[in-house]
Amino acid sequence: MSQRVSRVFDIARLLPFISLLIFALACGVSAAFAQHGQGLGELHVQQVQGRVYMISGAGGNVTVQVGDEALAIVDTGTAEMSNKVLAAIQNISNKPIAFIINTSGDEDHTGGNSAIARAGSKELSGAAGDQTIDVAGQSREGASIVAHINVLNRMIDPGGKRAAIPKGNWPTDTYDTSNWKIFNDEAIVIYHAPAAHTDGDSFVFFRRSDVVSAGELFVPSRFPIVDEEKGGNIDGIIDALTALIDDVLVPRENEEGGTIVIPGRGRLCDRTDVTNYRDMLAIVRGRIADLVKKGKTLKEVKDSKPTFGFDGLYGADSGPWTTDMFVEAVYRDLTKDKNHK
Repeated sequence: MSQRVSRVFDIARLLPFISLLIFALACGVSAAFAQHGQGLGELHVQQVQGRVYMISGAGGNVTVQVGDEALAIVDTGTAEMSNKVLAAIQNISNKPIAFIINTSGDEDHTGGNSAIARAGSKELSGAAGDQTIDVAGQSREGASIVAHINVLNRMIDPGGKRAAIPKGNWPTDTYDTSNWKIFNDEAIVIYHAPAAHTDGDSFVFFRRSDVVSAGELFVPSRFPIVDEEKGGNIDGIIDALTALIDDVLVPRENEEGGTIVIPGRGRLCDRTDVTNYRDMLAIVRGRIADLVKKGKTLKEVKDSKPTFGFDGLYGADSGPWTTDMFVEAVYRDLTKDKNHK
């Protein structure tokens, strides 16, 4: 083999590692930009594409869809930020709010429900669709608050030591099928993701704009929160992401662009980002499942570092959700069933 051919061969062998390094650096830079200004107090508004905008910095990301006569909102951020979120929405458009859709019952996605719903239109929200279930005893003033029935059930009875949820933040309209549709000058399809982050997760697809609001199902800067007390599990998260990738997300070119994903927090993403995230979860889940089959204890599983190779992108040693907490949740989930895949 000539020296020149040998050098080319050596470079070719390094290409996968170079690509991985570039990807990691790109994600790190994107994450840094996504985190800039994301603390409570400063909001950032950007048009995603089509009729859809994203407001970040209010806790969870807030999605605004502008119809010809009314607005549809996905998630409302925290209660503390509700006035600023409402001002940002009104700066995007002075049209009335007809619908608020909650992707989960988490406080940083639903805390602003009451304040933002009160600013909405009761008359416009009455046309939600024939699957609407009017929640008994709920006031119909203002915009409809739409969520999966499990979100309402868990808000009514949070369980354990969880704080009571103000009634004004509860959904006024619920669905309990696999998906539900609203029309606001484009088709809006709400998909249920059973037993994912929780058992009440939804992701929302704006068909003409080609934008998905994913909620806590997908946050590109950390491992997913598996809320076991609310029915969450790792397999449900992987299944929901797979359904999102296979059935909804369409890339424009080279698996990039096309359908844009608004995550629960952080930067805008595309199909490649979601696919890489799903594949990472499948790898980590497989590593832990293999160790469980071998009878390893939780400590032994942690010591084996099953998230190795991904901690730089998604891991955390401190804060409300750490890498250890994620591994513990997956381990508990997999040890509930001895017939591991």
